[in-house]
Amino acid sequence: MVKITDVARLAGVSPSTVSYALSGKRPISEQTRRRVQDAIRDLGYRPHAGARALATSRSNVLALVVPLRAGMHVPVVMQFVVSVVTAARRYDHDVLLLTQEEGDDGLRRVADTALVDGQVVMDVQLHDPRLPLLRNLERPTVVIGFPSSPQGLTCIDLDFRAAGEVCVDHLAGLGHRAVALVGSPPEVYVRQTAFAQRVVQGFTGAADRAGLQSAVHPCEATPLGARRVAEQLLREQPALTGVVVHNEAVLEPLIDAFRRLGLSVPGDLSVTAICPDDLAAHLGVSAVALPSGEVGAQAVELLMDKLAGEPVPEATLLRPTLTRRASTALRDA
Repeated sequence: MVKITDVARLAGVSPSTVSYALSGKRPISEQTRRRVQDAIRDLGYRPHAGARALATSRSNVLALVVPLRAGMHVPVVMQFVVSVVTAARRYDHDVLLLTQEEGDDGLRRVADTALVDGQVVMDVQLHDPRLPLLRNLERPTVVIGFPSSPQGLTCIDLDFRAAGEVCVDHLAGLGHRAVALVGSPPEVYVRQTAFAQRVVQGFTGAADRAGLQSAVHPCEATPLGARRVAEQLLREQPALTGVVVHNEAVLEPLIDAFRRLGLSVPGDLSVTAICPDDLAAHLGVSAVALPSGEVGAQAVELLMDKLAGEPVPEATLLRPTLTRRASTALRDA
């Protein structure tokens, strides 16, 4: 088996220099790097992804940055993860999953080495502190989500603002005049997570344009949280007849809580949601589906185009489509 010392001997350098050339942790002159690269090629040295990256200029690995923060619904996050991994394999790439709170140091650590060819970054905040670095990384990056200032980035996501608008417009078209948004857990709004904020913007904007009475209620992702919000809604909005739910973890518990409080769906309350399509179909809820598979696949395609030097759009917004089911009905005059 060829060892790193064999590569060092042939290249006329120390084993540590070969290691630095492979990892990128220290600057190496171009002349020395070429000697190491030639030795690797001549000896067929292939110990790990770093060596392959040096020999081919590619590691065939993508990084997927998914900080698992409080308030995130892990099953939905995993749908995005699976879609990215599946799409990457179609391009003969593996995926390095980073689930910790990756700030500037973590992103730079990955991007400045030969570990990955590029990265997909999820769970973006409106004023994300990582944005200046993401705009200047040498390795290409695609962001799933839209910060307040997406300029200089490649971003893709469902148009969550339009999704909020579509749900309100659907209820308004059915004659509902008092509506509420049952939203993400409070900590998601505290972080100013972009997709949650966009839904609120779309919901309130559409309600104001239609002259509807409206309110926004963050909700803990537990059955107890759903019950408390249901009670609060009926107490504070006695004229309420339409609800938009953007918190898939509480969709079923919330409907159950309304029924336990004596309200039928859709007889007394029409319920819409922004959630995975399989959940909405199972519960019979009119909903805008979360296109996790499409978003993940397109994010990888955008990243591959960037790696190939092809031009890509800065913004890719997927249009929301509401599928009407049995949870919404005309409001009696």
